[in-house]
Amino acid sequence: MQITLEIQRYDPQKDKEAFFEKYDVEINPNDRLLDALMKVKQYIDPTLGFRKSCAHGVCGSDAMVVNGVERLACKTLIKDVINKDGSPIKIEPLQTLPIQKDLMVDQSRFFEHYRQVKPYFINKEPIKEKERIQSQEEREDFDDGTKCILCAACYSACPVVRGINPSFLGPASIVQAERFIDDSRDEGFEERASLLDFPDGIWPCQNFYQCTRVCPRHIKITQLINKTKENIVKYRTSRGEKIHDLP
Repeated sequence: MQITLEIQRYDPQKDKEAFFEKYDVEINPNDRLLDALMKVKQYIDPTLGFRKSCAHGVCGSDAMVVNGVERLACKTLIKDVINKDGSPIKIEPLQTLPIQKDLMVDQSRFFEHYRQVKPYFINKEPIKEKERIQSQEEREDFDDGTKCILCAACYSACPVVRGINPSFLGPASIVQAERFIDDSRDEGFEERASLLDFPDGIWPCQNFYQCTRVCPRHIKITQLINKTKENIVKYRTSRGEKIHDLP
């Protein structure tokens, strides 16, 4: 079948503003959107810029906005996004992040927020045996958060980041913090609580659920954010301390 891709183009070195360009591609409906983009890149327009790596939904590098929804190009089948009326498949870069070229965005701010929550294991106690023992139930308690591939789709889709509070840490950062907060072996809760409990930290989240809807790994992001809020409230309350979000 033949489809039309309507791709946003923008090269800051020569373009004053972004524009859309259409490409007609012959493709199988069971092929992926990434396959269609590669056909454009290889046979029609080699100047098209986009990222890809593993092509199996693991690296998260080819996240983009397809017909208004954040998706991974490598996990999106043509038949799932083609319109019955034959209108083009509209492809845009992730929102809120500066465009580097065409569908490529600068993720510096996204990863700055990610590093801010100390997304690594914290435990200074000496290991008594060969490893720190953990039950299967304890491991399952934080399993969902380990699925994050840092594609930034949730960050792009978040209405808070897009306009209400652009300084918001964002969903992915909080999920990474929660992954270690709920790890029974980790001892960094107090440090992370102070990094989350501030006006631009965890509290701007208003439960729009857009992050959960677009997550290619089907992580229950909003639920994990609310769970982290509850942990901070319990911690502050037990110590008689004020919570930044509360009067």
